[in-house]
Formats: sequence, structure tokens, C-alpha cells
Amino acid sequence: MAAQQWHISVIQMDVKIGEPDRNYDEVIQKIEQAVSSDPKPDVIVLPEMWNTGYALERIHEIADENGERTRKLLQELSAMHQVHIVGGSVAIKENDRIKNVAYIYNKEGQLAGEYAKIHLFRLMDEHVYLDAGQQLGRFELDGVQCAVIICYDLRFPELSRSLALQGIEVLFVPAQWPHPRLHHWQTLLTARAIENQMYVIACNRMGSSIGADGNVTSFFGHSTVLDPWGETVAAAGEEDMIITAALSLSLVQEVRGRIPVFQDRKESLYQLSANVQQG
Repeated sequence: MAAQQWHISVIQMDVKIGEPDRNYDEVIQKIEQAVSSDPKPDVIVLPEMWNTGYALERIHEIADENGERTRKLLQELSAMHQVHIVGGSVAIKENDRIKNVAYIYNKEGQLAGEYAKIHLFRLMDEHVYLDAGQQLGRFELDGVQCAVIICYDLRFPELSRSLALQGIEVLFVPAQWPHPRLHHWQTLLTARAIENQMYVIACNRMGSSIGADGNVTSFFGHSTVLDPWGETVAAAGEEDMIITAALSLSLVQEVRGRIPVFQDRKESLYQLSANVQQG
């Protein structure tokens, strides 16, 4: 039987660009802080690329080899604290190729799912340094159907809708979303929650990073938990913090029953429109 309620902890933290050791230590401390709260969370969520930040010019040197360090850490922490961990995402190196990958561990310390970011953000040269994923990020925790997308993926409504059509009830969105696009972040998250009638759990980093070119990128935080009506359950400002929220998971089916958007879709017309545009 699927869980009826979850307590969620979303870890909004700074990420030290190009310093994996400091970032791994910080994640350990933050997770230990989260599990000591009352009530203890069922699920902990981390931000995007928390192991390296966007040190893309050095990413081949500092990415996690085959994801081994990250997987070992998340496996140990999830089993030790009996908590699900949606591990944000990390830079990993496989066969000399780099990917931006999310690992999800359940409270038994088992790998519940993984996902490599599909849409690469050209404004930060991701397409130059990273390989795009080719699979959707579906997984199950406590019988609840979940999925993860990463940062720029949020701008592609087809991705979230395709997941919703497969029964996803909770969508996790780890990110490094920077100033000045706060309005985009908040609007797109709300839209994804409303149009797909699902919980959206968004974890964005805060702080700033100095790139190899000397340019400073500032990240505004504003991690958010939205319910299937698009209402804010919990939200952060720009500071280093952990936000918590209680999710009533039965609300997803209640909302979908009250406004039956999935039954009222006209998929044949949408496909026709797409074909006309392509032609």
C-alpha cells in the first residue's frame, strides 16, 4: 500500500565550485541535520551538481568516477538513517564521458532510480562538456510513483506531462537556477504542478560561483514545495537553510478527480498540430 503522507526536507545549500571534498562533507552534515528534526523526514532532497558545481573546464579531473563515491555515500546515509534520499545530481565520469546524474536511494539503502539530465543548458556550455541522458527518471518510494528532472528540463513541458501520463504523483526538481530568472523559476514550477496535478519538490542551490573566466554567477535559492493545486506548501528565501513540508499524497488523486484534465485531453489533435509545424 502506498504511503498516505510524507514529511519532506529540502536542503538548500551553497556549492563550492571545483571542491568535491568540501561539498561531500557539507552534504553529510546537512543530511545529519535534516534527520535530527522532529518530525524526522521520510524524504531528503539535494540540489543539482552539488559535488563539483559548474567547474566545467576541470570537470574531467573532478567528476565522480562511475558515480562510485556518491553512490556509496548515499547508500550508507539512507540505510543508516532509514530515510529516502533524492540525491540532487552530481557530475560523474563514465568511459571518459561526463554526465549530470541523479541517484535516488530508498530507506533500505537500495538504489531506487537514477537519471541523467536530458536537456543540456547551452548558456552554461553544458552541451560542450556533458553528454545528455536518454531515459526518463521514474522511480518508486513507499509505493508512491515519483520522477526527477534536472534544472533546465523544467522548461520542457512535454517531459513533465509525459511523466504525469505515466502516473507520476511527485516530481522532484534539483537545480542550480541563477539570477536574474527567479520569475521564470517560480512560474514554471507552479505551471508544472497545476497542469499535471502533482506535487513538485524543487531544490535550488544558493550562493555564488566564480567561473574560470572570472564571471560571478549568483544563485537565488527559493527552493519550493508545491501541491497539486499549485499552492505553496513551503518555500525558502535566498539563505542557506533546510525547508520542511508535509505532503498529503491522497491529494493528487483528489485533484485529478475533481478536474479531469487527463481524460479531457485531445491527443490526436496535438499530434496533428506537431506534424503540421514540422511539415
